[in-house]
Amino acid sequence: MDPVTLVVGSALGAAFEILFSAVLKAKPTAKMFQTHLRNLNITLDSLQPLIRQIAQSANHFVSLECLENFTTKMEEGKKLVEECCDVGMWNCIKQREYKDKILALDGSLQRLLSILTVQLVSHQVMLLNRIDGNVVAQNQNQFGVRCAVPPLPLVTVGLKEPLDDLKMKLLKDGPVSIFVLTAPGGCGKTTLATMFCHDQEVKDKFKENIFFATVSNKLSHLIVQELWEHTGMQAPALPNEEIAFKWLQKFVTERGQNPLLLVLDDVQSGSESLLDKFNEFKMPSYKVLVTSRYQFPKFGRPNPLKTLKDEDAMDLFRRSAFLPNTSSNIPDDIQNQIVELCKRFPLAITAIGDSLCNRPIEIWRKRLLELSKGSSILESDRKLLVYLKSCLDDLDKGMTTVKDCFIDLGVFPQDQIIPVTALLDMWAESYEGAEDFMSIANLYELTTRNLATLVVTRNEDADGYYSEHFAIQHGMLRSLSIHESHQDPIGQRLIIDIRGDKLPTWWKENKHKTKKARLVSISTDGLHSPKWHNMHLPKAEVLVLNFQTANYVLPKFVKRMSKLKVLIVTNYGFLQADLSNFKLLGFLPALKRIRLERISIPSISKSAMQLKCLQNISLFMCSIGQAFSNCPSQILEAFPNLVELNIDYCNDLVELPAKLCELFHLKKLSITNCHKLSALPEEIGKLVNLEVLRLRSSTELERLPGSIKNLKKLSFLDIFNCLSIKKLPEEIGEMSGLRKINMGQCSRLQELPQSVLKLKELREVICDEETENLWGEPFKSSLININITVAKEQHNLNWLYYKP
Repeated sequence: MDPVTLVVGSALGAAFEILFSAVLKAKPTAKMFQTHLRNLNITLDSLQPLIRQIAQSANHFVSLECLENFTTKMEEGKKLVEECCDVGMWNCIKQREYKDKILALDGSLQRLLSILTVQLVSHQVMLLNRIDGNVVAQNQNQFGVRCAVPPLPLVTVGLKEPLDDLKMKLLKDGPVSIFVLTAPGGCGKTTLATMFCHDQEVKDKFKENIFFATVSNKLSHLIVQELWEHTGMQAPALPNEEIAFKWLQKFVTERGQNPLLLVLDDVQSGSESLLDKFNEFKMPSYKVLVTSRYQFPKFGRPNPLKTLKDEDAMDLFRRSAFLPNTSSNIPDDIQNQIVELCKRFPLAITAIGDSLCNRPIEIWRKRLLELSKGSSILESDRKLLVYLKSCLDDLDKGMTTVKDCFIDLGVFPQDQIIPVTALLDMWAESYEGAEDFMSIANLYELTTRNLATLVVTRNEDADGYYSEHFAIQHGMLRSLSIHESHQDPIGQRLIIDIRGDKLPTWWKENKHKTKKARLVSISTDGLHSPKWHNMHLPKAEVLVLNFQTANYVLPKFVKRMSKLKVLIVTNYGFLQADLSNFKLLGFLPALKRIRLERISIPSISKSAMQLKCLQNISLFMCSIGQAFSNCPSQILEAFPNLVELNIDYCNDLVELPAKLCELFHLKKLSITNCHKLSALPEEIGKLVNLEVLRLRSSTELERLPGSIKNLKKLSFLDIFNCLSIKKLPEEIGEMSGLRKINMGQCSRLQELPQSVLKLKELREVICDEETENLWGEPFKSSLININITVAKEQHNLNWLYYKP
């Protein structure tokens, strides 16, 4: 080792310590520069371990010239920080000048950090190629990089709040060892974990007992070996997991005498057994921070990392799109629109920002125009596409239906919350044997992988009721869903977003796919023209129409869709829309399910038509007060085989039309959240095949008609939140098939009729604390097989504030 280099290395260490002390001293006094000094402090924190290594090590990995230049920069920095303390409060010109100088110093130090990191890695590679395995281990121990905390990235934006939340959970001692930090790929999980390890409070608690292991696809015994090597102790060969975990136990037992922090970064799905081993040790100050795209629900409630706030997204974009200390001629409105199209997704923001950096304004305008027309960001950035596609890797291993469900989410418009009932209608006919509970299970699989979010707005017994369940998909993931649908070699999905009167470029190039498509989605804005109506979709089984206009005409090509089974029509405008051309449905011999949302329907069967195969009608937030009245034909003739009718949030429904009671084959009738419904017709007793009757949240409904005694097959009666019902009809005892009642939140119900004692098949009653008292004697002693559940309802309203 050259003694001159050793002296210069020591001088760099001394200069660094002086600068570090100057910054700490200036922070509380130079209040005009606090933000800039805090950022400078963070950079110095990241540099500290590398500078100390240079100052103390006999094996330098940087040149003498570099050492001298860096020492000079430290000395100049110390002088600059001290001068800041003398700048007057009212001297705005000097304040601006010194803020720029601090920014420049910070940028120089961040470049130094990058140089040192790269040269350190290069030096290690050289050593690994030069010497044998035993010496390699010694050098790895010397440099301590196997499980060392990575240096802080040059840019960290919008992570202060999640960092504070992480510190609050992990710095306190307690029985919980494992904390899972989860989010889709590219959201900043590794960056946040790195910031956490560099935080001064964290370092004060865990000191030298912080280990950062990148897991990815490594075998578990290699991770254990790396932990040992990082401490300077050479572990023996670990040929299998059993021996490896014995050494893990030894490692944690020895290191865990003091507070111990292990970061397991980028843990893949299916790694529960690995985490089980790390979770075996129950010590108050032993913590394992896991970062993963997968939620690992087995280890408690995950800690999701949310996408950036608007102001942070713009900050990150400008740091990527503009060089430091330079001015820009790019108008703010162009910048704002591009950031909005990136959906506050960090990886997309930096990718687009980097691609536009130092480019002329014409390139910016061209990119904005491409993205505004529906050209996916993924189409223009191959690196981003490859990264996001890796999120789907484990779905290719025996989970093809789950992957199909992910792709199907793209048929709904961007930035919209998706009713789960719409998905259930679609999947019931798309996938063989897809019962509702299996489809919900698939949504949970997507949720645990952060590919979608399933939101349940009421935390109470669902019993197959999913009208208050919603799916949410981030805009960038929707782009991935659409990309995957376009790449389908069979061409089973056709997703078209029409903006204005122009068809997307993809549609023009793939028009031939209409002949193969089984699932078709067409979304239009408020400015679209009907040019696209002339389509030929001979194999389509599901058609999803999304629009935003006050009037909507069912396209004429629907008439020729002879294989159509499911029709979903959704108005995303603020007001209900008039739907015309409804008579075209009469030409669809295979149609089984219809779902209409925010539609005004003067008469659903005004036009004489017969849908022999129709089994399910769902009406959500529709105007249907006159829909079933003044029909020229009997409703049974129009829908002779209807088995399920769902009416939800249709607030103009005051009285259920008696004509509906002609639907002889109806098995499930759900009238929910129709607050103005005040009466059921006496003819409801004609629905003798009815098995489920839901009337939940019909808050003005005062009574049930006595004719319900004829509903011998009814097994489930749901009157949850029917606030106005004061008593149940005496005839309820004749409903011999009744097995379950949900009567929670029926606050005016004062007593039960004695005929309830005849309900020998009744097995389950769901109620609240007040209505539970009604089930005392003599009912308890006579109906001994009843299970009474007191449900404490919890509303989850967070989804109302969701911003995709």
